Amino acid sequence: MFSTQLASSPPASNLSLQKQQEWDEFLVNFFGNGPLSISPLQAIFEPLRNPTLDDMVVVGQIGQTLDGRIATVTGQSRYVNGLTGLTHLHQLRALVDAVVIGVGTALADDPQLTVRQIKGRNPARVVIDPRARLSHQHLVWQDDGVKKIWIVAEGVTASPPPQVELIMLPAVSGAIDPALILKSLNLHSLKRVLIEGGAETVSRFIVAKCLDRLHLIVAPIIMGSGRLSFNLPPIEHMDQALRLAIQTHQLGNDVVFDCDLQTQRVALNTK
Repeated sequence: MFSTQLASSPPASNLSLQKQQEWDEFLVNFFGNGPLSISPLQAIFEPLRNPTLDDMVVVGQIGQTLDGRIATVTGQSRYVNGLTGLTHLHQLRALVDAVVIGVGTALADDPQLTVRQIKGRNPARVVIDPRARLSHQHLVWQDDGVKKIWIVAEGVTASPPPQVELIMLPAVSGAIDPALILKSLNLHSLKRVLIEGGAETVSRFIVAKCLDRLHLIVAPIIMGSGRLSFNLPPIEHMDQALRLAIQTHQLGNDVVFDCDLQTQRVALNTK
């Protein structure tokens, strides 16, 4: 789940003309075959360019406070991170084939999952919804010509909206295996994937060892209570904790922790 300064509506893009031009050039080069020029954009986004383990690249994204909260106790999450953090999220969307959210995020935030802050193409939109709870009216299903996929559990009655593809996968205890989800997306030629949220969905992909990277965007806010960024199995000893190799990048007042998870990512056998 992404969120940005506590306010009621998303801000406009803060990219200056120079930064817009830099982004436009980077976007063309990212999808090309040549090397990327050394730049802040190259430093943070080049690891998403080419797969290393199989033919997929999977990145998770979480926006949080300093004390690891993504929303208040009532579920309000707009806006935790700043304007540059929102721009970063839209840049991530522009670089991937598909953006994935869980049904909880779809119901709570009703996100559009489009690229609006910067230049780029909108990715395919995917909702993981084992019990088929999402209605036809949600913005994620808006008819804008973009591929839309609804992933539900086998045996569930689901009537997808027009132009929405239905994928039915086996569920265990109400949850669908992240590896099966990624393999299914791969069959639809969606190979660079952003797991955008919320916390439960990103956590499931971490536990399943299905992320290559995690972009953790931290805002200089202490909430003191509220919903946590992760829901992972409990551990008893520190040597059981997931220790990450990271690079940090400043985004205005926010900081991105680019976490490298490739050494623990499982192969998806998609080739």
